[in-house]
Amino acid sequence: MKKIEQTTKAFESIKHIDEYGMEYWLARELMIALEYKRWDKFNNVIDNAKVACENSQNMVDDHFSQVGKMVSIGSGAKRKQADYKLSRYACYLIVQNADPKKEAVALGQTYFAVQTRKQEISEKEYSELSEDEKRFYQRNLTRKGNYSLNIAAKNAGVKNFDKFHNFGYKGLYNGETADDIAKRKGLRYREDILDNMGSEELAANLFRITQAEQKLKREKIKTEKDANKTHYEVGSKIRKTIKELGGTMPEDLPTPKKSLKELEKENKYIGSTNK
Repeated sequence: MKKIEQTTKAFESIKHIDEYGMEYWLARELMIALEYKRWDKFNNVIDNAKVACENSQNMVDDHFSQVGKMVSIGSGAKRKQADYKLSRYACYLIVQNADPKKEAVALGQTYFAVQTRKQEISEKEYSELSEDEKRFYQRNLTRKGNYSLNIAAKNAGVKNFDKFHNFGYKGLYNGETADDIAKRKGLRYREDILDNMGSEELAANLFRITQAEQKLKREKIKTEKDANKTHYEVGSKIRKTIKELGGTMPEDLPTPKKSLKELEKENKYIGSTNK
């Protein structure tokens, strides 16, 4: 059990979050975590994983994005080192095609299979989940939703994304910004407010996110001012709908005792998906 926890932490410790809030892993770091010493051998595993991705009718470039950086090779000379930016699904395919005799690979297969399964959970299963499991599910959807929303906002001319998102929060939360929400919840500096929401509050924000994205695209918004206004209007209308339905206002919903980050550290995320 201790070995599993250590391996889980190892995979989580090399997880990155990009500017759109999407998680990814770097192949060079994953190679070390899976106890491979040579890039050429690990690159063969990646090639096989890419074939599996294509055979499953997924876009390879969506999951295996080529990146690289300049590294020193001595005497002041540098060369570009090949690398990949990997999605969780790409990592899953890699460990499935890696050497199963390696203990880290065997544990990685379990870890990424469970995590990938969590992302693929069906709506029928959702009703059977615990509150914390629903939170993880909704948080994953909001993360993906914000990624798409940020792309739509960028295409609409948005440069100040913090300001843009605050307009959405202000509409939904009766004038509260992200900082206001964080202070009301008693969060530490820079602590993620979405990680500290219950499933109902996350669902309201997911609705805001998806509807804002669609409205930006549908109305072909092209200025930052109009994009901010649109996001505020969407948040306000969703708030009005909640009120008309007799629901609880987002700011009145309880804040969970533990953030999703805390639950992850306790391994409850992984354990909760073994159903």
